[in-house]
Amino acid sequence: MRTLLKVQMEVTAANNAIKNGTLPKIMKEVMDNLKPEAAYFTAMDGMRTALIVFDMKDPSQMPAIAEPFFMQLNAKLDAYPVMNAQDLEKGLGQIGR
Repeated sequence: MRTLLKVQMEVTAANNAIKNGTLPKIMKEVMDNLKPEAAYFTAMDGMRTALIVFDMKDPSQMPAIAEPFFMQLNAKLDAYPVMNAQDLEKGLGQIGR
């Protein structure tokens, strides 16, 4: 299922991860594991934020995805099922059948 993962990194923990070089390593590992369709990085709510769209094949993937962010960056995570335009068109086409 196409999933949007929103990762908001606690400022002090992210600052420390930048200073000691672990933030790039964490992000590379995540990107290599998830092979995202898209990944964007911004600031939201005053925190470094990653928005990552990937295919979650099974909900059992969540601990492996979330724990590096929780344990190393004291991050807040949200995961949402999302659609692209083709998915929306297909879904709307099924209404009223």
